[in-house]
Amino acid sequence: MSRRKQSGVLLENRRAHFEYFLSDFMTAGLVLTGTEIKSLRRGDANISDAYILIQHGEVYVTNMHIAPYKEGNIFNVDHLRDRKLLLNKQEIRKLAAKIKLDGHTCVPTKVFLSHGYAKMEIAIAKGKQLHDKRATIKEKDLKREFDKNARTSKDFDI
Repeated sequence: MSRRKQSGVLLENRRAHFEYFLSDFMTAGLVLTGTEIKSLRRGDANISDAYILIQHGEVYVTNMHIAPYKEGNIFNVDHLRDRKLLLNKQEIRKLAAKIKLDGHTCVPTKVFLSHGYAKMEIAIAKGKQLHDKRATIKEKDLKREFDKNARTSKDFDI
């Protein structure tokens, strides 16, 4: 398969937007095997429980589930293995410094294809408390109500 221009979001971590305040988004390459990328293209993956670790100057995504490819036979690998992220040294240092702050972590927000390669968008996250989550729900409900009213008033304009 050629490296034709492809792009599209394969996975999105909606739970992260609800559970955390997100900032400092970065894009990183994702090291996958052949059967993993095929399974990912099918949409047989999940990043809702995944998080980012920095070990020995390298960045890994942990707890990302990619289902075994059905036709992969002996080439399939462990579905929950740690997968390496491709970032340069400066980005890794910046990420490590921000994670050291109290209450901060790093979570994946999206997995997408760019020119045939799997990429992951990651963000620095700070956990929300219960009242912050309630405010997020309230804002979402108000926006939904506003959009609903805007559509119905538009339908009746003469």
